[in-house]
Amino acid sequence: MIPSPSADDLLPPRFRDWFAQRGWSPREHQLTMVEKARAGADVLLIAPTGGGKTLAGFLPSLVELAERPQPETPTSVHTLYISPLKALAVDVERNLLAPVREMSLPITVESRTGDTGQARRQRQKTTPPDILLTTPEQLALFCSWQGARAYFEGLKCVVIDEIHAIHASKRGDLLSLGLARLRAFAPEVRCVGLSATVDDPPRIRRWLSDRGRDIVMGRPGAPPRLEVLLSQNRVPWTGHTAQHAMAEVYQTIKTARTALIFVNTRWQAEFAFQELWRLNDDLLPIALHHGSLSAEQRRRVEAMMARGELRAVVCTSTLDLGIDWGAVDLVIQLAAPKGSSRLVQRIGRANHRLDEASRAVLVPASRFEMLECQAAVEAVAENALDGEPVRVGARDVLAQHLMGCACSEPFDLPALYDEVRRAAPYAELTWEAFEQVVDFVSTGGYALRTYDRFHRLIRGRDGLWRVRNEETARRHRMNVGAIVAGQTLNIRLPGRRGSGRKIGEAEEWYFEQLSPGDSFLFGGEIWRFEGVQGMDAIVTRSTDASPKVPSWGGSKFPLSTYLAKRVRRMMSEEDAWTRLPPDVQEWLHAQKAHSSLPGSDDLLVETFSRGRRHFMACYPFEGRLAHTTLAMLITRRLERAGVGPIGYLANDYALCIWAMRPMDDLDFDDLFQQDMLGDDLEAWLDESFMMRRAFKECALIGGLIERRMPGHEKNSRQVTFSSDLIYDTLRRHDPDHLLLSCAREDAARGLLDVARLGELLTRIQGRIRVERLPHLSPFAAPLLMEIGKERSPGVSAAEMMLDEVALVEEAMS
Repeated sequence: MIPSPSADDLLPPRFRDWFAQRGWSPREHQLTMVEKARAGADVLLIAPTGGGKTLAGFLPSLVELAERPQPETPTSVHTLYISPLKALAVDVERNLLAPVREMSLPITVESRTGDTGQARRQRQKTTPPDILLTTPEQLALFCSWQGARAYFEGLKCVVIDEIHAIHASKRGDLLSLGLARLRAFAPEVRCVGLSATVDDPPRIRRWLSDRGRDIVMGRPGAPPRLEVLLSQNRVPWTGHTAQHAMAEVYQTIKTARTALIFVNTRWQAEFAFQELWRLNDDLLPIALHHGSLSAEQRRRVEAMMARGELRAVVCTSTLDLGIDWGAVDLVIQLAAPKGSSRLVQRIGRANHRLDEASRAVLVPASRFEMLECQAAVEAVAENALDGEPVRVGARDVLAQHLMGCACSEPFDLPALYDEVRRAAPYAELTWEAFEQVVDFVSTGGYALRTYDRFHRLIRGRDGLWRVRNEETARRHRMNVGAIVAGQTLNIRLPGRRGSGRKIGEAEEWYFEQLSPGDSFLFGGEIWRFEGVQGMDAIVTRSTDASPKVPSWGGSKFPLSTYLAKRVRRMMSEEDAWTRLPPDVQEWLHAQKAHSSLPGSDDLLVETFSRGRRHFMACYPFEGRLAHTTLAMLITRRLERAGVGPIGYLANDYALCIWAMRPMDDLDFDDLFQQDMLGDDLEAWLDESFMMRRAFKECALIGGLIERRMPGHEKNSRQVTFSSDLIYDTLRRHDPDHLLLSCAREDAARGLLDVARLGELLTRIQGRIRVERLPHLSPFAAPLLMEIGKERSPGVSAAEMMLDEVALVEEAMS
C-alpha cells in the first residue's frame, strides 16, 4: 500500500504553521500535487468544489517560489494561470494574495485580462510578476509578441482552471496550440488542469499534455441538496421566464444568507432582476451580473459579494465557474439547466466547504422543463455527467496561431509542424493539411493570391517564414482570439466632448429593435434610447413605467444528449411520474390516453388538423439545433411531396410543421431517411444564410477579414459586406478553399448539430410511431402556443390568453 503524502515532508514550516493557524490540515490531494510537482509531472486534478482545488494547483508554485534565492529583477513568469472567465481570474488573484500576504511570501501575483489597464500591461511586459493570471486570448497575444520566447523561457508551471469548460471548443484549440508553444519555449514546464466536473478524465488528461497519465482525485464532498420548486401556481404549459413562480423565488431568497440566481440568457437576467425588484418590499440588496455590463459595474458587484453585502445576484454563465464567495449558501436555477455538468458547476457556487451540502433550487418554466429539471436532479444524485464528443482542431484557429508565431519570430516549417502536433486537437493533422493552412496564411488561397493584401507571411532566403511587415503584425495582434460575437456598441450617457460614461455594451442588432425615444431595461435600470453615434448607443435615464426588454440571446445552451435520453426514459416509465407534480402527471396521463408517449429509442409523430391548417408534430427531445435542422430538411421534402408547408417551429423538446394539405398519408419511414443529410443538406446549406454566417466567423478567426484596424474599427455591416463579397468569389472560383471547408464543418457542428441529428435518424430507423389524431394532443398544445406568440406580435395579452385557454381545453377534452 502506498503511504499518504506527509505535510512534514512536503511543506516548509511557515506553510504548516499557516494551515494550523486556521485550524486546517492540508488535504491529501493538495499534498499529492506538491509531490507530483517535485517529480516534474503534468497532472489533472479532479476535486469537488470547496475542496481546495485552486490552492492545490498553486501550492507547489508557492512552495517553490518561497524557497528560491531572491532574484534581482524578475525577467520571466514562474507560473501562468489560465481561466476561461475574466471574473474568475480576478477572483483567484484576490484569494491567492491572502496566503501570500499572511505568510509574508516574497511573491508577486497579478492578473491580466481584457479589462486590465494599458499602463499595467506595459509594466507586466518589462517586469513580469511571479504568478500571472490570465485568459486564453491573452496567452495567444503573448505568443505573438516579439521576445515571447525570452519572456517565457523561465516558465515553470501552467495551471488551467475549469479545464472541462474550455477544452472542447475553438478557444480550447487556441489554448492547446498556445500550450504547445510554451513547451517549445520552456521544455520542462509543468501543466496542471483543474476541474470539479469531468466526465472522461483520461481524455482531458491527454488534451492537457502528451507526457504521462497522472490524474489526482480529491475526496468527494457532501452530496448536494437539490429540490425542484413546485409552485402554488400550476406549472405553465409553455414559456421560458418562470414568471409564474417569481413570488416564491423571492420568498426563497429571504431564507438564504446570499443567493445566486442563474439564468441562461442576458434577456432572462434583465427580466428576472426587474421582476424581483418589483416584489422587493423588504428592500433586499439584489444585484445583476452579466457579460454586457461595464467592467466597472461587474467589479462593483463582485466586490460587494466578496464583502457579503448582497442577498442575491441574478447572473448568467459569467459566474458559472470557480468564483469563491463564502457567503453564498443557495443557488437558484431559473428555467431548465440543459445539462447535468452545468448544473453541478452552478450548484458548487453555494457553500464552498467540502463537508457541507450545497443547496440548490430548480425553477422550471414549463411542463417540458419540469421533466428536464427532474431528470437533471436525478443525474446529479447519481453523479452522472454530460459527455463531450471527441474534437478535431479547427484549421481557421491554426491559421491564426501560425500568424501569431510569425509575429513573434521567424519559424522553420517542419519544426513548427512537429510542435503543432503536440497539441492534442491537432495530433492527427497531416502534412498536406498543414501546408494548405500555411498557403492560406501566406497567399489567401488560389482565388485570392493575386491580391497583395492577403499575403501575410513570406519565406526568406534562409528558408524561415516570417510576418510580412510590422504593420501586418500589429493588425494581427488587434484581432487575436477565437470568440466571435456580434458587433457590439458601447452604451453611453451623452457627454460634452464625445461620449459620456460607459454603462455597458450590447450587440448592434439589440438596438435595431429600438427606435429613438423608446425606453428599455439594461443593467436593472430604465434608459431612453437616443440614437447611435459611431460605435456608441447614446442613452439617457428614463422613468417610463413600461420599458421594453428587447429579445437578447447571449449564453443559450442546447439540451445535452445525456439529459435528453433521461427525459425520454422518464416518459416511458410510468412509475417515474410519481416524482412529478400532480398537474404534470395529469398532462402525461392525458397524452397517453389521447395519443401516446415517446419511448426511449423511438420517435413519436402526430398529425392533426386545426382550422384550415394541417400539422405534424414530432418529439425527438434532441435539442433546438438538431430539431431546427431536421425541420428545415423535412420542409424541403414536404415541398417536393406537394404538401405545401407554410412554416415550422422547433424548441429543445419537439418540432412542429404546418402545411396547406393533410400529412396523414405520408410515408414517414421514407420522410425520415438518413439520406436527407446528403444532397438535401448540401443543397440547403448552399442557399442558407448559416453558411455565410459560419464563413464570416471563420474568416474573422483565420484573419482573412479584420474587425479592428489601427485607427478605427469596422461595424458589423462593413464586416458582413466584406465577408459576403469574398464568400461569393470563393464559391464561384475556389469551392475547395480552406475557409469554405472550415465553414461547412462549423455549420454542421455548431449551427446545425448534424452529428446529433445523424445519431437521431439512425436510432429511429424502423421505430417511428405515427398517431393520426382528430385534434391536437396535450404535448402539441404548448407548441401551438409558441406558434401563436411568434406569429401574432400585434395581438393583445388578453386575446393570447383566451387562445391558450382554448388550446388547453381542446387538448384535454
